[in-house]
Amino acid sequence: MIEESKKNTFKSIATKFGINKTILYTSSSTSIGALGSLLSAFLVIKFLSFEEQGFYYTFGSIVAIQIFFELGLNGIITQFVAHEFANLGYDTELKIIGNEYNKSRLSSLLHFCVKWYLLFSFVLFIVLIISGYCFFTKFQKSDINVSWLMPWLLLSLSTALYLLLSPIIAFVQGLGKVKEIANIQLYGQFARLVIVSAGLIFGLKLYVLGVGVFVLFVTMLINLLTRYKILLTTIWDISITEKIHYYKEIFPYQWKIALSWISGYFIFQLFNPVLFASEGAKIAGQMGLTMTALNGILTISFAWMSTKVPLFSTLIANKNFIELDSLFNKTLKQSLSINIILLLTFFTVIYALTHFEVKIGQNLIRDRFISTLPLLLMMATIFLNQIVSSWATYLRCHKKEPFLFNSIIGGVLSALSILYFGKYFGLIGITLSYFLLNILMFPWAYFIFKRKRAEWHT
Repeated sequence: MIEESKKNTFKSIATKFGINKTILYTSSSTSIGALGSLLSAFLVIKFLSFEEQGFYYTFGSIVAIQIFFELGLNGIITQFVAHEFANLGYDTELKIIGNEYNKSRLSSLLHFCVKWYLLFSFVLFIVLIISGYCFFTKFQKSDINVSWLMPWLLLSLSTALYLLLSPIIAFVQGLGKVKEIANIQLYGQFARLVIVSAGLIFGLKLYVLGVGVFVLFVTMLINLLTRYKILLTTIWDISITEKIHYYKEIFPYQWKIALSWISGYFIFQLFNPVLFASEGAKIAGQMGLTMTALNGILTISFAWMSTKVPLFSTLIANKNFIELDSLFNKTLKQSLSINIILLLTFFTVIYALTHFEVKIGQNLIRDRFISTLPLLLMMATIFLNQIVSSWATYLRCHKKEPFLFNSIIGGVLSALSILYFGKYFGLIGITLSYFLLNILMFPWAYFIFKRKRAEWHT
């Protein structure tokens, strides 16, 4: 009876927070990623110098320029596949049935993904090598001796290879395999965690970033081929009589998403390079470590929303707007609850470790994170970002991008404020201006959400 009561209590809590197998796999994958970030953070503190920590996290910010090559296409692929698959189904686990029109369009989309991303990946590799070399050569201070060139080349290659897989992952998710992809990502993140941790312990230093991404790529590739080679080959071989036309259907939507994503780089990824250039590797490392933790929290809590994209898209395709809104509102409450719990837990832990002057090796943990006020400002901003990102996800499932001008203006203002206040006021200037800017932009985002939802569902 006691065991049965415990099971019922767990089920009740799981239901309240919307935890199902899809959420469990996805959140487990992102949790392992977050755990990996946390574990690697402690290992970085123990085994890397202040300056190497700065390079470690600035590497990640510069690698994020892959946004300029993805251009929001992954999310669009999932949505377009889900819209076509709404009129199809499975005869068996690996055989799709339904009308030839939608099957043909599905096949054409898979051909498009493979061809475009082969080009994107090659160009990304070249751009990463050149941009990283120019940046670190220019801003590395002469009194700092950090071996970064070969680790950067390895990370550039691994990142370009992983980009090749991203459209396939997005495509399979659109086929309703969100839980299964989350499971594959879980294995990949675990393998990456093991390799990065071992690498830091055994002295690979900055090489662990490139090695970790390469292991993730190999793990994901093997799992995708094992599980979905037959399904993808079957779709690939479907005779294409009807196409999804890129310039007529995808591009009118994508260019807006692309500008929003590019703006997102200036909103989320500019902190470290600016601090690296203006205040040095040490401060950049503190900001990088802090943002890694906060972004991990955002990724975990946003899994409640991102896993619903195929379902949102299917409900929209079937014009089932009442169920759509009910599901969205419930999911938003659940994801924000998780976000608040994780943020408060993180702050409590950091505050306690700082107050009691806890060390890892010879290093005080407080010296590796940003101070309390900037941390609180960034936490509040992360919470606001989750709300706005949820609204944007909901609206983008309609295959439209109403947040275009909001994102562009937000990106431009963020870039200008980070560059200006970072130069003259340092860390506190960047975090305070970033927080105030998000407060000012929030009402505009809410207005867009309310107006477009009413307009499109009338």
